[in-house]
Amino acid sequence: MSDTKLMIRFFTVADYEEEEIWLRQNHKNGWKLVKTVPPCFYVFESCAPEDVVYRLDYKNNTENSDYFQLFQDYGWEYFNRCMGWLFFRKPVSETDTEQDAEIFSDDVSRIDMVDHIVRTRMLPLLIIFFCCVMPNFIRSLNESTSFADLFTILFALLFLLYLYLFLHCGLRLRRLRRKYSKRP
Repeated sequence: MSDTKLMIRFFTVADYEEEEIWLRQNHKNGWKLVKTVPPCFYVFESCAPEDVVYRLDYKNNTENSDYFQLFQDYGWEYFNRCMGWLFFRKPVSETDTEQDAEIFSDDVSRIDMVDHIVRTRMLPLLIIFFCCVMPNFIRSLNESTSFADLFTILFALLFLLYLYLFLHCGLRLRRLRRKYSKRP
């Protein structure tokens, strides 16, 4: 049996809670995450099955040494960085309360993270969509060569992909923001 395995799984920026659950389940099954390779590759290492909480924080390179020290002081192991996301884990056996299994001290911090995702990931995608994808898609529709037809198909696929991402991520991030703002 191999000591490592590669898994392919795609999560959007709005699916980070599902990703945490999936990583925890893999660790319970004896596979701890070692690293991620963009866009959707996860490298796991065989380990003793254990209940370990995984948490992700989106900082997009805005963190400093004090940030990492704070997590270390609270027993969190920082072990991976991928596309702005920082990965932390902590054995459930080292948590006394539900709050010990969380990296955020309050919902305002969670809302700040969601807003940071919107500003640094969603807005640039919108700009690319309206400045590059849409104009080129419209231009390719107005031309009538076989080469233009190929671009029409390409830009139609990009248009649909962007549309899906905007709807999926936008609605999920909005739902997360509401969830965090309604909790006591």
